Amino acid sequence: MRTDVAIVGAGPAGLSLAACLAGSGLGIVLVERQPETVLADPPFDGREIALTHASQAMLARLGAWGRLSEADIAPIGEARVLNGHMPLALRLSPPERAGEPLGWFVPNHAIRRSLFETVVAQGEARFLCERSAVGLELGGREARLSLDDGSAIDARLVVAADTRFSILRGLAGIAADRLDFGKTMIVARVEHDRPNGRVATEWYAHGYTIAMLPLRDHVSSAVLTVSPAEAARLMALSDEAYGAEVTRRYEGRLGRMRLVSTRHPYPLVAVYARRFVARRFALAGDAAVGMHPTTAHGYNLGLSGAWTLAECLREAASRGADPGGARPLLAYAAAHRRASLPMYHATNAIARLYTDERAPAFLARAAVLAAGAALAPVRRAIVARLMARPPALAAA
Repeated sequence: MRTDVAIVGAGPAGLSLAACLAGSGLGIVLVERQPETVLADPPFDGREIALTHASQAMLARLGAWGRLSEADIAPIGEARVLNGHMPLALRLSPPERAGEPLGWFVPNHAIRRSLFETVVAQGEARFLCERSAVGLELGGREARLSLDDGSAIDARLVVAADTRFSILRGLAGIAADRLDFGKTMIVARVEHDRPNGRVATEWYAHGYTIAMLPLRDHVSSAVLTVSPAEAARLMALSDEAYGAEVTRRYEGRLGRMRLVSTRHPYPLVAVYARRFVARRFALAGDAAVGMHPTTAHGYNLGLSGAWTLAECLREAASRGADPGGARPLLAYAAAHRRASLPMYHATNAIARLYTDERAPAFLARAAVLAAGAALAPVRRAIVARLMARPPALAAA
């Protein structure tokens, strides 16, 4: 099989790239190890994605936003960051004149479903499901992708969107810096007695972090970050006992909590590829940059990276140039590194600061929160970043 672009991984990043390339005239093949039935109706995985205004605008332009149901979209009225039992909190809220939320929480599985439906409706990409990439040869004019069924794809460009633990990244000879935080995040939905007021809260307590992400008035996503050993203990609890544990750890702020979904543990590991491209090869999504979730920039960064890569490939195709050539790939790599590197290091610094239990770190956290709470320009800068729209999408 021959194609212009072979994308390995039909998760949010891979599907986003395929959707962004519609109308470019490029042939696209998506290789995915899961069955097509799972892509069409992905199971709940616990993850609620905080979408910025820029990401919402991109999804709207692609047609994926309109495919989400109203029940899938939860506006964020305010965000608060708490440090232990300090009374001071960093509070982020949109300007009153904006008349818009700070952002939106949307389930990861709903984003995947809407993007799959979008790509299918566009009718320009071919899916090869229940297949995995096992080999990669990067030639001068084409790359050859070998699959586990013995077949192969010759493509002018191979894009790896196969998670932060990307196998293709290694096959392409690209190293990645990896930061293991030694923590596990457990995500699940809980119902609670008191309304959440659409306020997203992240509380850094002693020995653990707990976040409450508002989905409906009396339903939130509870994100509990603990040691791997403690996560194993919590996963073994009954549903009733787990609800009581979350209630206790959140100190009853929302009243009694009851588990209303399955629980899903995720190890917290951040990854940053030392290169985003090689000959006839590019990394996208978490395969390029796998973020710690504390600043909620994982999928937002992956979507903007897919948009940037697609723009570079479309520009090459419009000139009749090779989409897998050095010029479009180097342009993408430079732009995505500029956008991602400062955010990656800042997020890791915040995550390490807020999970350090030593007294100096606690005092440093207090100082950071005090500065953010007291200095209006700091808050406005953070809010402006969350609510900014790219100039090209301002009218979307």
